Formats: sequence, structure tokens, C-alpha cells
Amino acid sequence: MTVRKKWPLVLLAAAAVLLVPWMVVLAQTLPDTTRVDHWPLAWIGLDVLMAAGCAATAFLGLRGDARARLTASATASVAVLDAWFDITTSGTGAPLTEALLCAVAEAGLAGRA
Repeated sequence: MTVRKKWPLVLLAAAAVLLVPWMVVLAQTLPDTTRVDHWPLAWIGLDVLMAAGCAATAFLGLRGDARARLTASATASVAVLDAWFDITTSGTGAPLTEALLCAVAEAGLAGRA
């Protein structure tokens, strides 16, 4: 692999290392709770991304277009993010159970993508 092709990978590795102390700072400084403006828009936005990703993957896949792998990967990432936020923002009891069940379904979607 040439040096020209390696530098983006070196930058990614550096970003991974630099994110560790940043996560420690966040863990120590972020409040336990917060009020969020535009909450519905944030959640609907994730679902719009997932629907668009599913549609694009299906469209490209049915045409035999190799780019379906790219949209499938992006859609799987959105499904994992959606599941993460569902679980971490749910309450205890029934809401958490529902979030966990949805996460299983989203993991199935992510795994199939």
C-alpha cells in the first residue's frame, strides 16, 4: 500500500485515539438529564434515514447494482444508532422492554443489510 493510500487510515487511527480522552471528559462533565428542543424531529429524522436507506438498498439491489452494498452498510449503521438511542433514552419497565424488543428487530435489519 502506498503512502498516499495510507494517510487516511493513519488519520482514522489518530481520531480513534483522540476520541478516548474526549469520551472521558464527556463522561465526567455531561449532566445526567437535559431538556431537548426538537425532540420529535430528531427521532423522525432517524426513521427517515432508515426508510430512505432501506428504499435505496432495495432499489439498487433489485437492479443488481453493486452500490447496494454501500447503502446497506449505511442503513445498518442508522439501525444500530436508532436502537442505541431507543434503549438509552427509554424509561424503566415496559418502555425499556419495548426498546429492547425493537433493538432486536433493528439488529436483524442491520445484520441482513
